[in-house]
Amino acid sequence: MISKMTKYSFILLSGDKDSFLEKLGALGLVDIVRSTKPVNDATHEIMAEIELLNGLIHGLQTSYIPEGTVPERIDMDIVRLAGGVLMRYADDRNAISELEKEIESLRVWGNFDSTIIDKLSDAGVPLHFHVLTHKAFQEDWANDYALSVISQDKSHVYFVVAGEDNLPGEIPAPEGNEEQKKAELAEKKEHYQKVLCSIADVKARIPELKELRDKAYVKLDRSLANATAVSAAEDTIATFVGYVPSDQDEVVSAALDQDGVFYIKEAATVEDRPPISLKNNKFTRMFTVLTDMYGRPEYNGFDPTPYISVFFMLFFAFCMGDAGYGIVLAGVGLLLRKAKGMASLAPLVITLGIATTVIGFLFHTFFSMDIAQWECMAPLKSIFLPSKIAGYDGTMVLAILVGIFHICLALIVKTIYATKNHGFLGSLGTWGWTLLIVGGIVVGGLSLGGVLEATLTKWIIIAIGILSALGIFFLNDLHRNPLVNVGAGLWETYNTATGLLGDVLSYLRLYALGLAGAMLGFAFNDLGAKVLGDGAIVNWIFFILIVLIGHVLNMAMAALGAFVHPLRLNFLEFFKNSGYEGGSRIYDPLKNDKKTE
Repeated sequence: MISKMTKYSFILLSGDKDSFLEKLGALGLVDIVRSTKPVNDATHEIMAEIELLNGLIHGLQTSYIPEGTVPERIDMDIVRLAGGVLMRYADDRNAISELEKEIESLRVWGNFDSTIIDKLSDAGVPLHFHVLTHKAFQEDWANDYALSVISQDKSHVYFVVAGEDNLPGEIPAPEGNEEQKKAELAEKKEHYQKVLCSIADVKARIPELKELRDKAYVKLDRSLANATAVSAAEDTIATFVGYVPSDQDEVVSAALDQDGVFYIKEAATVEDRPPISLKNNKFTRMFTVLTDMYGRPEYNGFDPTPYISVFFMLFFAFCMGDAGYGIVLAGVGLLLRKAKGMASLAPLVITLGIATTVIGFLFHTFFSMDIAQWECMAPLKSIFLPSKIAGYDGTMVLAILVGIFHICLALIVKTIYATKNHGFLGSLGTWGWTLLIVGGIVVGGLSLGGVLEATLTKWIIIAIGILSALGIFFLNDLHRNPLVNVGAGLWETYNTATGLLGDVLSYLRLYALGLAGAMLGFAFNDLGAKVLGDGAIVNWIFFILIVLIGHVLNMAMAALGAFVHPLRLNFLEFFKNSGYEGGSRIYDPLKNDKKTE
């Protein structure tokens, strides 16, 4: 749910701005309205500092240090030290790579004294170096030229010509020889080893760089907040605006009263565009990251996270559709709990893995094998999804039914919040569409189930149609000309009729992705079974490799589709039909101890 916010307006002397912002940072509860981009040289410099520190941290984290490297302590400013050793690290790696390539190219020419080439050239007998394919090279050239073949490989002939030369394939004379370059390489590797020792020491001091980055973020936060202060009374007074969750009002007010800060507080309104803080339980909080990918809701809107949490999890499991894959995914989630930078995602991955295991079991699929055929599963067959529903594929029918329910829920949510924000009379058009679609589906379902008789169903449908038509065509805006309302209703009817069917059919992707994954996994199983043959040891090895690699690839592709497409169904189909609008600012209180990963 969206937390209620209280708006604070602060008035203070201009000279007290910095100390005031520091006090708010220590409190850690007030979201001061700040600029969203650099506004002066100071903020530009701080952002450049943060960019530099991010680059140094990333460079150190990705640099490779062989095991057993002994750190070499260097007493120097950590930023200058890190920048210096990373430059030397990159330079040495590039130089070593280039030298190794040069040695490889010189190896075909053997060892020679490069000064002899210069002496022969001065004496009027220049040496020309050539490389040609075996097909292009002609041995009888040696009868007309002072030609010597130096070496050959599978595809080329390397030769030199002394004196006059009109032969093809000439290349520049090699600079140096193999032994000289090897000596340079050894020297460079020795220097590189010293750099690695320095890198090992600096990598251990990454927390120092992160601490500097955190302080830079705090400085940037204050600088951007300071830039939004409004000056008055010839710059002697400054005002700030901030927001606090209403359940923290007493704490903030008590702290401000103690410090003697003058402020005015009032309930935030939609027009204030306050930051959005979402208050959810432990389960739904895992899915807040998905909500933030689209954007926080408007202040008078609704928090979509509870709906996303249930349906994204269900759709993900639908797309994976394999109990074996679910177990593996849950295991990956357990491993992520110990991975740096990924631990926060572990609960979500574990949850998705458990959901996939449950749905996969109901679909009676385990690593693309039909467990309904196993004798040990005979007592549980009654809870498995039937392969056919009303003559159609059971999974396909279920996907459509889930989609219809998802869209109906979106329409109900839209109606509730339209009524809350505009009143019942101001939302009659929305009520009309919800009554027509949701009411029609409910009545149709009850009729098909034999709960309602045909005659009663007919009269209920007529009543729903009349009431819906009144809301859609005549009462959609009570302050507008009735003819305009009719025109707007006809246009909305066209858009709804053409869009709703497409929205429902979009949920077939749940069935299609699950089917594609199951068929591909079955293909790997079948191929492995054929390779296994009579069960020889060698056959078992190839069987394990085929099945293991095949299912790993299939699971990776299935997981990608199971993330993207359920996200699409929530962000497009559900959000469109629920009238959700995102893009609000995330609640980000001013703090003196910002921590970054």
